Amino acid sequence: MGRYIVQRVLAAFPVLLIVTLISFCIMQLVPGDPAVVMAGPQATAKEIEQVRVQLGLDKPFLTQLGTWLYGLSHGDLGRSILLGRGVSQAIAERLPITLTLAFLSFMLTVAIGIPAGIIAALRQNTWIDQTVMTVALIGVSLPNFWLGLMLIIFFSVVLDLLPAGGYVAFSQGFWPWFKSLLLPSLSLGLLQMGLLARITRSTMLEVLRQDYIRTARAKGLPMFKVVAKHAFKNALIPVVTIIGIIFSLLLTGSVVIETVYSLPGLGRLLATSIFSRDYPVIQGGLLLTAAMFVGINLLVDVLYAFLDPRVRYD
Repeated sequence: MGRYIVQRVLAAFPVLLIVTLISFCIMQLVPGDPAVVMAGPQATAKEIEQVRVQLGLDKPFLTQLGTWLYGLSHGDLGRSILLGRGVSQAIAERLPITLTLAFLSFMLTVAIGIPAGIIAALRQNTWIDQTVMTVALIGVSLPNFWLGLMLIIFFSVVLDLLPAGGYVAFSQGFWPWFKSLLLPSLSLGLLQMGLLARITRSTMLEVLRQDYIRTARAKGLPMFKVVAKHAFKNALIPVVTIIGIIFSLLLTGSVVIETVYSLPGLGRLLATSIFSRDYPVIQGGLLLTAAMFVGINLLVDVLYAFLDPRVRYD
């Protein structure tokens, strides 16, 4: 097991390097000049050229790439063109908000999606099953930005129960903090709830048809014990796989939701940086996102061996 984990960690470095090179090359191909954005619309050609020299954009492509890789090897992601400070500092300030939003959405997704899928599987072809799957299908089909706007209209404008946007720090109280993140979490997590419910239902139906389940029920074991100890435990492998994917999607999906709800998180920072041609922030955000994807996939692979004794890594 330890050898497998080391191998996976070492294999992650080439992936991150490839992502780094791709993100840097893509930023060079994006139309628009960040020097023009920095200098302003009234700047002269000479002033724009001075900004280009200051930012190092006048240097050859390989020189810029080498400079960035050298800084990256020392933990330096560069300096934000828009903010005028280090990219690492800008990301560190906003990342906790994004992680908190993703975690709350993830908890809501798991707390609702898995029980809904289990109930639908146990009541297959009944009105309960059809209702759960219909709601799940609607949740999967709705764009999260449209859902976010509808939730704002209903809960903030019509009912006046929750704030329409903005972020309240946890230091100002748990309830104000929770209310500021509840609608964004629902908007971000509803699509994933439907996906998780459908996957859980499909996997549970397959497990419930196995011989050992019929044997357990024939022995007179309570249905709750059959489901909790035998059925759901053996259905966890595909469920854990989709859970890992869902958490990754929640992290990347925060870009739109944070813009809709005006949350000062990493997603909104990346969206602003894209419009402003702030290459260092975009590259740093892409690299961080790729690193989190790799880390989540590694964690899911390691969990397999603990959830299923049949899984062995040599």
